[in-house]
Amino acid sequence: MLLVEDEPFVREATCRTLEKAGFEVLPAGDAQEAMQAYERRHGKVDLLMTDMTLPGRSGRQLSQDLRISSAEIPVLLTSGYIENDWERQPRESRMYFLPKPYTRTELVQAMEKIFGSAALRKSATQAS
Repeated sequence: MLLVEDEPFVREATCRTLEKAGFEVLPAGDAQEAMQAYERRHGKVDLLMTDMTLPGRSGRQLSQDLRISSAEIPVLLTSGYIENDWERQPRESRMYFLPKPYTRTELVQAMEKIFGSAALRKSATQAS
């Protein structure tokens, strides 16, 4: 999973939660770092989780860039500011939204929605 979050505290906390839930996480602080991590992995990333507001390029732009190479990659967009804009925009296939601030349980539940609960090695309560 590629996690793109420009706030270090949020990135580290999210990374810990996802790792406790059994995910391998590649953290990045912006779109450029994310593209470099994606290329190092030769496109073998099973999910892009990104803040919608990033320095340089938006999370939505980053998702569009990655989908050029990996058309079916699921994308989880997060934001504390743009939930109303998200509701008005057309939905792309396999694109999800998680409003900030989110709890550990809400994060793991979002992963269960995307991957199915069988894909997770630990429940939402164990990741707390």
